[in-house]
Amino acid sequence: MADSQSDDNNGAPTLRVSVKWQKKVFPEVEIDTSQPPYVFKCQLYDLTGVPPERQKIMVKGGLLKDDAEWTTVGVKEGQRLMMMGTADEIVKAPEKGPVFVEDLPEEEQVATVGHSAGLFNLGNTCYMNSTVQCLHSVPELKSALLEYSQSGRSNELDQTSHLLTVATKDLFSELDKNVKPVAPMQFWMVLRKKFPQFGQLHNGSFMQQDAEECWTQLLYTLSQSLKSPSTSESLSAVKRLFGVELASRVYCQESGEESTEMESTFALKCHISHEVNHLHEGLKHGLKSELEKNSPALGRSAVYLKESRISGLPSYLTIQFVRFFWKRESNQKAKILRKVDYPLELDVYDLCSDELKKKLEVPRQILRDEEGKKLGLKPSEKGSVSKDSDVKMLDAEGSSNGSGESSTGTSQEAEKEMQFTGVYDLVSVLTHKGRSADSGHYVAWVKQDNGKWIEYDDDNPIPQREEDIVKLSGGGDWHMAYICMYKARVAPK
Repeated sequence: MADSQSDDNNGAPTLRVSVKWQKKVFPEVEIDTSQPPYVFKCQLYDLTGVPPERQKIMVKGGLLKDDAEWTTVGVKEGQRLMMMGTADEIVKAPEKGPVFVEDLPEEEQVATVGHSAGLFNLGNTCYMNSTVQCLHSVPELKSALLEYSQSGRSNELDQTSHLLTVATKDLFSELDKNVKPVAPMQFWMVLRKKFPQFGQLHNGSFMQQDAEECWTQLLYTLSQSLKSPSTSESLSAVKRLFGVELASRVYCQESGEESTEMESTFALKCHISHEVNHLHEGLKHGLKSELEKNSPALGRSAVYLKESRISGLPSYLTIQFVRFFWKRESNQKAKILRKVDYPLELDVYDLCSDELKKKLEVPRQILRDEEGKKLGLKPSEKGSVSKDSDVKMLDAEGSSNGSGESSTGTSQEAEKEMQFTGVYDLVSVLTHKGRSADSGHYVAWVKQDNGKWIEYDDDNPIPQREEDIVKLSGGGDWHMAYICMYKARVAPK
């Protein structure tokens, strides 16, 4: 592993040291000198259970600081380092006494606490941590990863994509089994190997990156690796879960030429302008665009208008707020701070194609009847929904357990039994605080199975109220929504 780490970090040397803590000695502990000492402390946390903030490591000149430069610290190959600090201890309950959360096995603690672990920041990695926490909340994605073989990979898949898929699977599993923070070192190392832009350095430290780029690259990789060999079309589990199908009309007013295009994307764009105050308005703007291309009729370049409609819905609808643009004078991504409200419940029916709207009519009537029943109203008498269809609405993933297994899973058979309604419920928000995509701070806000919301600020999970989640809409320097993920409200056939 040491050799591959050196390769990943442009030849930066990897040192092996021993660490003495209390009466224990840990030999052959690797230090990647291209990474800050905080990463080394996270390794020691895994070995000793002493959180990084409690670690006192003696080096030349005093205590090892989190952001020190290894070149000035002067640690040498084979050196023995002394560490002081107390580990997080599990208090043992007396026999037949009350059982405290701390006494339970880690996996039972997760179920009792009601949320999984946070992630240590390894040096400007909040963009990665927030992306992982949002995607980790999708049980069907966890199910697909559980079925992925660690030993073999298909001939079409490159080695780094395979390694990143395995690292994602392992990290999701670690998060589900722990209440204490997890150090995602293996995942981060493989992510940088697959996508070198995430390994950019500035003054010896890793740079902040764009969370949307991390989200897109990770989903694209998983879409390539999580394909089912049993199906003839090898439809990716990721495409079934997140893929939005678009039907577009492309026409030129000048020449009268017109054509249709079909495409698939993993996210809709919410374009922000002075006219946009709400997510729905931004989505409408995002489905219209102008492009310049060669016109066969005119024999020269001409402007074409492109109008898109949703022709196929996903189980999870991802929306990116286009808040960043390239500012030439400062040579960086500047941020649009405008307040754009978004709802807990999103209905995209009017953004769909006419053909899809027809398919949604019956499921939508079932949904209206069910919600009417809860309010004590009589079902609709339109007759489009039979009594046999009068069934209870289910969440998109069915019932799931802590391991990520789902009663519906990701199988196409299960999805065929479900009918989309065009109605979606907010399940996670990735926010950004700051003025540039490549600086500031990213945080994930995730709805748990019990309906409660947790703010994952790196290694610190904080309970939040649902009414506060929709206040992350912008208008200042506070956290504002950058990516929203909605889960489909569906009806069985």
